[in-house]
Amino acid sequence: MLMVLVLKVSAPWASDKVAMPVQLLKIIEGQSEIPLPSHLQKENLEHLQEGCDHTNKYIQGVVTLSYPLTKLRDGTDFFKIVVQDSDNLRSQINSINVLIYGKMAEDCAKIICQGETFIVAGFKVIKLPAAREGGRHDFHLEVSEEAGSAIYIYTKPKTTAASETASVSVAPKYVYTPLNHLKDGTVVNLYGVVKFFKPPYISKGTDYCSIVTLVDPSNVKLTCSLFSGNLDSLPKIYKVGDIVRFHRIKIREYNGQMQGITSGGFASLTFDGTIGAPVVPRTSSRVYTFMDEEQKTVEELRIWAASNISISGSATKLSGVQPMLFFDLTCQLVGKAKVDGSSFLLKVWDGTKCPYPTWKVPVEAKDLEGEKVLLHQLRNLAVDILVYDNHVQLAESLKIGSFLRIYSIHVKQASADNEDVSHMEFHLHGGTCYGRGIGLLPESNPDVKELKEFLESVNLTDSQNMESMCSMDIDSTFGNVTVLTDHQDLSATELKTITNSSAPRQYRIRAKLRTYKPQKLHQSVKLHCSKCNSLQEVPDRDEFDVILHGSASAAPNPELHNTSWYESVTWSTQEQKQREIAIHFVKHDEMLQHPEDTLIMIEGGTLKEIWKLTKRFKCVIPVRSTEDDLELLDLSAPFLLKGNVKYYGCKQCSTPKPMKNLSSIAAEQQPSWEPTEIAQALGIELLQYVFIMKFTLVDETASLNAYLFDHEKFFQIPASEILTNNFLQEKMQMTMNTLCPPGRKLGELPWLECFIKSYNVRGAMENQVYYQIFDTTVAEDVV
Repeated sequence: MLMVLVLKVSAPWASDKVAMPVQLLKIIEGQSEIPLPSHLQKENLEHLQEGCDHTNKYIQGVVTLSYPLTKLRDGTDFFKIVVQDSDNLRSQINSINVLIYGKMAEDCAKIICQGETFIVAGFKVIKLPAAREGGRHDFHLEVSEEAGSAIYIYTKPKTTAASETASVSVAPKYVYTPLNHLKDGTVVNLYGVVKFFKPPYISKGTDYCSIVTLVDPSNVKLTCSLFSGNLDSLPKIYKVGDIVRFHRIKIREYNGQMQGITSGGFASLTFDGTIGAPVVPRTSSRVYTFMDEEQKTVEELRIWAASNISISGSATKLSGVQPMLFFDLTCQLVGKAKVDGSSFLLKVWDGTKCPYPTWKVPVEAKDLEGEKVLLHQLRNLAVDILVYDNHVQLAESLKIGSFLRIYSIHVKQASADNEDVSHMEFHLHGGTCYGRGIGLLPESNPDVKELKEFLESVNLTDSQNMESMCSMDIDSTFGNVTVLTDHQDLSATELKTITNSSAPRQYRIRAKLRTYKPQKLHQSVKLHCSKCNSLQEVPDRDEFDVILHGSASAAPNPELHNTSWYESVTWSTQEQKQREIAIHFVKHDEMLQHPEDTLIMIEGGTLKEIWKLTKRFKCVIPVRSTEDDLELLDLSAPFLLKGNVKYYGCKQCSTPKPMKNLSSIAAEQQPSWEPTEIAQALGIELLQYVFIMKFTLVDETASLNAYLFDHEKFFQIPASEILTNNFLQEKMQMTMNTLCPPGRKLGELPWLECFIKSYNVRGAMENQVYYQIFDTTVAEDVV
């Protein structure tokens, strides 16, 4: 249900019975209980003339801009709005300024919002003294009680149910200017991709300021200086690559370059620039418009930015910091304290542990704000960041528990007085160079959701004892970083004895992990064929993309559509180079199943389209048409996608079969669509994701290199998911930092208990002995 607010005064048609200046009218099934007076006639903006009688005329449009209520020199209230004729958007003149005076101005300022339908009758038409603004009329309308005016506002009541909001008036259509078409002195609307930004900071006055540099496909750069007394009204930009929409930003030329500055009515929306992320605007405005065609604009800018903007910034985790590094940190605030007039302490954590001893800023316990029990638990995971100068005021206002992105933190290596041991210090220096600053992230932010999930998984039970454990006898404190899962009858053997013995044999050892390779843990994931025992690198997404583009050049064969065991749907894309896409839905008992139980085959799809389908359907198989049947693509591409995992087949050992072989699985009572079953039906030798790492193990007698060959037992992490799951990557990095803490001396490293087996590898001249870790897993309290 919509409502109409009618501001009525003594207009010629007004009834003597109407005493209230503001009357609330209901709209029932699209009709007002009290319709507009029948003698009123709608006037077109283009037909307005100065000096004519408009007593019986009315103008209708949508409010696109409203200014603050002010008082004139004589004390009269004054309120200005801009109204756009939504029925004539293509007209060169489709909006007009409306100036409202007196009691009506005060009443309108309380209830008028952008996007609402506005009707005014009994107005004066006045010629503008200066040149008109882009798209606005040469005249403006003056409205007052003295003029006998009436204003009708279609608006939603605060209690309107969700099901009743569908009948809101059509929102205004805005024109957006490319960055290469900007002109000095104009006020424009625009879209752009963030290439650089400075988080909001207190300027020399009392306003907050944010600097944003935008680019778009026109290859023109625009730097904007945005000011506001309200922090929330500035764009909510979190990272380079975000996409912004600015309304009513003023353009000026300075030193031959166009610049943007905030003007009256400035408003912004910000969108995540990640391809595939939800198109959800960030804004503090109570009312804004966002049209369907604008979603397409955002998605097109995302695609352009992916190949034209370097989005990979300096963000890192505490576990990856190095001396003299400048980095951005996404973290949670757990404590804060005032240090002195020019600096402030923030205690933060991100669930990972800094590999070096960290500086603890000396503050009185009574001055430290935060939950004492949690601070005690996190004393070896949280780090102290000292912020200076212009960042102090914002830091003081932060609430404990909030999520932050702190930009351009400086990691400094230093030694305390009279101490040889160095430690890491974290500083956020004053000023805004290089984008220094603090951003407050909402809990709806994707990075925050991921961080929260990770923080909730961290076991804090033992972390509080970590520091004291490091200074105690390592032999007694680190005996359980690994667990032996079999062969408990074996006794420990020294490494020197093992290196002097012949192979093959099995041993139980107790040693320290001095080094490991690869240091970049994602490089440890390989594909293994159990039949030919070959290893290969996991193909990158570009290879898959090239294969998909190649297969899309051939149109689907319509003779292969809609068979007894699958149902087909086809369509053509709207791109310049049209693609034909076909999706074949495998049936069960001649019926289509729920998406989460369905296997589909797709022809002509892009990588982005296929990933979207994997989020909805159980399994996706990329295929192409032949004359007789559908077939798999080149085995360099995955033959199956399920969830976030891509499954590959061995080129050497596979003998691909036609897709119709899947019909036997579809005919089963409850098709499971397991990768091993699908691979067997299609003649594919399934490659398994495995971790391949080289550990250099040492004890008091010798050292040796032992290889880890594992797919999920050692780390208790499936190798098939590690490449697509940031949470699992962090978990693996934390595990390795525990087994082999960076920056520690050999005597401080923990002991590992594990089984290794020796084996011979025949070389060109002689046999060589190698060692492999087996039947060992990382202890649960480490993982």
